[in-house]
Amino acid sequence: MKKLPIGISSFEEIRTGGYYYVDKTYFVKKLVEEGKYYFLSRPRRFGKSLFVDTLKSAFEGKKELFEGLYLENNWNWQEKYPVVRISFVKDTLSVDDLKNRVRSIIKEKAREEEVEIEERESIGTMLENLVKGLYRKNRRKVVLLVDEYDKAIIDNIEDREKAERIRKELKEFYSVLKDLDQYLHFVFITGISKFAKVSLFSGLNQLNDISLNKEYGDICGYTEEELIQVFGELIKGEEELEKIREWYNGYCWLGSRIYNPFDVLLYMENRVYRSYWFKTGNPEFLVKVIREKGYYIPNLEEVVVDDNVLDMFDIEEIRIEALLFQTGYLTIKEMIEEEDWLEYRLCYPNKEVKVALNSYIGDSIWSEKSWIREVRKIFVEGKLLELENVLNQVYGSVPNIWYRDVGRYDSFYCALFYVLLVSSGLEVIAEDVTSIGRIDLTVISKGKVYIIELKVDKEGAIEQIKEKRYYEKYLDREEIYLVGIVIDSKERKVKKMDIERYR
Repeated sequence: MKKLPIGISSFEEIRTGGYYYVDKTYFVKKLVEEGKYYFLSRPRRFGKSLFVDTLKSAFEGKKELFEGLYLENNWNWQEKYPVVRISFVKDTLSVDDLKNRVRSIIKEKAREEEVEIEERESIGTMLENLVKGLYRKNRRKVVLLVDEYDKAIIDNIEDREKAERIRKELKEFYSVLKDLDQYLHFVFITGISKFAKVSLFSGLNQLNDISLNKEYGDICGYTEEELIQVFGELIKGEEELEKIREWYNGYCWLGSRIYNPFDVLLYMENRVYRSYWFKTGNPEFLVKVIREKGYYIPNLEEVVVDDNVLDMFDIEEIRIEALLFQTGYLTIKEMIEEEDWLEYRLCYPNKEVKVALNSYIGDSIWSEKSWIREVRKIFVEGKLLELENVLNQVYGSVPNIWYRDVGRYDSFYCALFYVLLVSSGLEVIAEDVTSIGRIDLTVISKGKVYIIELKVDKEGAIEQIKEKRYYEKYLDREEIYLVGIVIDSKERKVKKMDIERYR
């Protein structure tokens, strides 16, 4: 039985250590044939580092590692190139940390290749001297691979002055590349965010951003075909596959629907559905931005943005949609093209992200986790009469800062209710579209459908459900319940709750 490559980003270790491997080497050949300078943005733990290491092994001519893979018979193994790989994966606390790490990488490579370079204050100058030295020694152009180019900025994004100092240092570092073209054979840069071109790579106009190129949409992560082909022996039938799909599939960069590789491997190891990928990150900054901008959380069910937004990531003005997309909390549901206009419909990729993100947001608002279990039990068992008490506890516990400016609006109370419901793992649809309106919240559990309308400081919640016949959308279900809730914003509690069973 092969081993699961959990946390391993060394191509050589995977290929020689008896691990499962999903063959992505087709993309190595495609990249080299079609260009020279590339940029790829993908969320953390999606296999970027492994792919960079695969490129390194190919350019170094390590044919034995590619036995049985696509590239084995589709690559000129006689041609070998000197490779400089710079990784920013480790945490960076300051500009000095950054410069010391790069100096260390450059000096180590110089020692390996017996190339003499002087230590300079400018890390860009040191890189330039290394590339030229390798070119002269090997009489071959150099391959430059940069992994997680932006991590130093992301690590310090809350300290914007420090993040800006690091950005400026990196911009100077990358600026030397434009004058090294004659010495470079291939350049591949990966990261999470897209500061690319405008603020970091301004001099590197030929850098080809393949992040949303559908021909490279499957370059990281697992397609369903790959999942079944490589891990099929570990999947116990269609029922388990459907559950894995619900939890960990759904990412899209205009190619196939992609499974999160980190989640898949951890699930195969533990056989328990958990938010493995989510727990390796820290979305505290993201939640802070959501609160500062007063973002309506249920809108994350479906976000429509133009193509420019997905390319934006500016230290001074962070667009929440770009942040969520680039970090993997939203993905592309649909691309809409109309003559000279292009926009994207974004959504949660899967159950893991939807439930875990809302749970995290909920934890930042209230501290009592028993409410999540209680609300789940209420809807699973149909004990709706207990709902008013739970909601009153929730609304009464929310800190004043969350009520500021928006505490009198229907949307605010609806958003809190939505976060509570989604955190419980229930199937929840916000702004559920019908033929003549939108349902505030729809909850589906055990064959039952709950249609919920919420109003603040005004009557008529359940009457609106009846008047607009929201229930007609779910007439194929056995049980339908209408739930009208009226909130008193001054008291921050439920003033009235009407519950009726339609059928």
